[in-house]
Amino acid sequence: MLIDTHAHLYVEEYNNDLDDIVTASKEHSVEKVLLPNIDTSTIAHLKRVYKNYPDFFLPMMGLHPTSVKSDYKAQLQTVHNELKSGEKYVAVGEIGIDLYWDTTYIKEQTEAFETQLRWSIEENLPVSIHSRNSYKEIVESLNRIGNKNLRGSFHSFSGDINDLQELLVFENFYLGINGVVTFKNSTLSTVLKNCPIERIVLETDSPYLTPVPYRGKRNEPKFLKQINHALSVIYGIEEEDMAQITKSNAIRLFGIDA
Repeated sequence: MLIDTHAHLYVEEYNNDLDDIVTASKEHSVEKVLLPNIDTSTIAHLKRVYKNYPDFFLPMMGLHPTSVKSDYKAQLQTVHNELKSGEKYVAVGEIGIDLYWDTTYIKEQTEAFETQLRWSIEENLPVSIHSRNSYKEIVESLNRIGNKNLRGSFHSFSGDINDLQELLVFENFYLGINGVVTFKNSTLSTVLKNCPIERIVLETDSPYLTPVPYRGKRNEPKFLKQINHALSVIYGIEEEDMAQITKSNAIRLFGIDA
């Protein structure tokens, strides 16, 4: 059985066939799917989806870095209220710093990220970290807040060997590996040989980053098997063993009952 630790199945791309997607996911050995929030506009959609499928979906709560704009403090207050509401969120996420699209709000992104890191410590929750073009800044923030008190996943890891070595220093963190590992131009097949298998969790990041041979299609948790297969080849183990190891890693990190 597989656990998808990062998928946005509450967005509009799935409005018309979510029942079918859940059924297909289960038929392809996906046992649980974790749902990271984006911003205040997605909270109601996220809550509706996980409450309709409480045995399949597990929710996170956070403010995504690309949603950090001039109103970020008000958005953070809403996120904080949710974390304090009694809802059973399994992580603070999706949070982080994104310097790929725009660097206008780097100061605000950093403040929002570090604020949410502090909340994860207060709530004793892991974090799901978005770090596009920002490993240096992410590491600086983690060290400022106190990495020994933090745990979580570096979502959608696609760095080089130097990035890997820098992130593995954070002993309570895992690498989220998705469809990028199947891409022809990806170097992950080489880089991950230097990563302990006990530090990896699977994810799809649906609807994005659909793995080969389904690139160009909307991503779904059922494609997690292609990611698991690619990793089993890299590590030279059976697919069933790869699935069991990454499932155990996800259970340990997110406190999942499975």
